[in-house]
Amino acid sequence: MSLDPSLDRQNLIVTIKCGRPGKDMPAFDKFAYSDGRCYGLKEADLKSRQLSMPDAPATLTQREIEAVVDFLLVKIVGQGPMSHTKCVEFWGSNVETCNEFPK
Repeated sequence: MSLDPSLDRQNLIVTIKCGRPGKDMPAFDKFAYSDGRCYGLKEADLKSRQLSMPDAPATLTQREIEAVVDFLLVKIVGQGPMSHTKCVEFWGSNVETCNEFPK
């Protein structure tokens, strides 16, 4: 089985850093749309194209983004759908979020 090319390390880094304009994925880079570093777009470009971006709960450094991606590639990508067991392993306990996954 081959890995979905959109889920390679570089694409995951860009997605977490820049989010997905017009979707529910926020940008975790504090300056993502301040200087055109993401998709060549600035805040004004997003507004003119009527693309909204949810606010990220926190921003991440480049090193933190890369650590998240490395974790995803080892533990999540290519590992099949999320399950209750995997969710508990991820969070370290049976948190409420895990109840939405099949046991």
